[in-house]
Amino acid sequence: MDINIGIDKNDRQAIAAGLSRLLADTYTTYLKTHNFHWNVTGPMFSTLHTMFETQYNELAIAVDDIAERIRALGERAPGSYAIFSELSCIAEETGHPDANEMIRQLVHAQEAVARTARETHSIASRAGDEPTADLLTQRMQVHEKNAWMLRSMLE
Repeated sequence: MDINIGIDKNDRQAIAAGLSRLLADTYTTYLKTHNFHWNVTGPMFSTLHTMFETQYNELAIAVDDIAERIRALGERAPGSYAIFSELSCIAEETGHPDANEMIRQLVHAQEAVARTARETHSIASRAGDEPTADLLTQRMQVHEKNAWMLRSMLE
């Protein structure tokens, strides 16, 4: 069935491609944050354990919102580790970093997600896709705030 929501098919596909990268970055950040929540140790354990849990719970909701927006644009949302690893600019952690390295990695991940959202925002804005632009603005705010909070723990 044809989709007629007022956004050209090529624009919808370009926006969905950007959202797919955002979904992959968000999911990879979710996985990394959840991993660190389980495995953090040291004097900041309680604070970081709680902070990481708050962040991964928010990310879990975000991945659903992003995937549903991709579907609303008429495209398929990626949904496998293999595809996410191809699309994401964030490396998974397979080792056992200390708490400070966990924080550093999550700062980089949060900033990367914000950059991906910003890149996709300009595509959505040019196409007049206000719902996607709004979603991306919200995502940028969350990730920039999370990066700031995490960076503050290293100062």
